[in-house]
Amino acid sequence: MGVFTYADESTSVIPPPRLFKALIAPQSVKSAEIVEGDGGVGTIKKISFGEGSHYSYVKHRIDGLDKDNFVYSYSLVEGDALSDKVEKISYEIKLVASADGGSIIKSSSNYHTTGDVEIKEEDVKAGKEKATGLFKLIENYLVANPDAYN
Repeated sequence: MGVFTYADESTSVIPPPRLFKALIAPQSVKSAEIVEGDGGVGTIKKISFGEGSHYSYVKHRIDGLDKDNFVYSYSLVEGDALSDKVEKISYEIKLVASADGGSIIKSSSNYHTTGDVEIKEEDVKAGKEKATGLFKLIENYLVANPDAYN
């Protein structure tokens, strides 16, 4: 098994506290159910996506949740976002206040592959584009609904 790590940084006009609340309860899902746990660290959630999504469902395990410092880490452990080449993908998202009142979004991804499989740059790029699209959906929702997640 190999582990390939990728980091990225982007910005948002939404302040960290509000963006963090929206990220841990995303709008782009059809349904979310707790399969195991109480919502804290160790909880496994099954998230089903609606029409138009690239995926039908994923299960993710919450690995860390620091609401005071706006850090959320989780691992995709099952679902059609994974392939026979990837055992799991671990993510960490950290939100930092920016000087303009918005957020700096620092994210890292760890792809845990099976055997000697290597992750190709174009696969990582495609994943980043999907993640950026999700962040933009959430950001647009928050801009259009100023009372949501306050």
